[in-house]
Amino acid sequence: MTAGSAIAALLLALPLPALAHPVLSPPSEAVTAAFDIVETRVVLRDGQVLFSTRVRGAAGQDRPEATGAFAGSGVHAYVWPTSLDSGEIGFEPGRGIVALAVTFHPDFDDAAGGGTNRDVWHPHWVVLGPDPACGGGLKVSDIPEGATPRVPPTWPGVPLLIDSPDYPLRLETDTVEVAVPLAAAGGLAGASFDGVTAGLRINADLHAPLLCVEAVFKVASGDLSLPGRVMPAE
Repeated sequence: MTAGSAIAALLLALPLPALAHPVLSPPSEAVTAAFDIVETRVVLRDGQVLFSTRVRGAAGQDRPEATGAFAGSGVHAYVWPTSLDSGEIGFEPGRGIVALAVTFHPDFDDAAGGGTNRDVWHPHWVVLGPDPACGGGLKVSDIPEGATPRVPPTWPGVPLLIDSPDYPLRLETDTVEVAVPLAAAGGLAGASFDGVTAGLRINADLHAPLLCVEAVFKVASGDLSLPGRVMPAE
């Protein structure tokens, strides 16, 4: 089994973790500073769920280079894998690993309603699944041609289980933070989570898997055990 396949298998067979919050990570000079996670936190405050990741360097500073084409283009991401079910964010239930992601991609737009979001960091919900064709062992789950699954209102119309809600986003010094209304995903209260930084890539042939996790830069827990628990802010 490859390392990527092992990661995917672990994520899909996770037990509920013991209570632990936040998830702290020792800094690593082997990881680019902008993606070197040192703390991941998800808390409830005033009807919102605040997802935050603190890194060793400047959050959002490192971005993929533009290629001028959609096919083969790169995506950088700060990701929070969770124990949520895909049905809780508007997709069919039981479709894979639900994660909130903050992404940057200079070569294409995937905003809801045909809007533009290239060249700016922005949030997504994604449903991840295993795929040995991907370097990181995971992909954003494809929607097969001709299929008409249930999708959320802010689905951007691409053949992927991806949602493009317009949640408030803050990138400040060493921290990236997203504020998700609790009403948008009530199952977040008490959910478990982890933190990941990763590089993704659009398939150069535009076939499934369309969007692969190409490389995992760092995992907050070190083993994708989702040790964090969403709790009220102190």
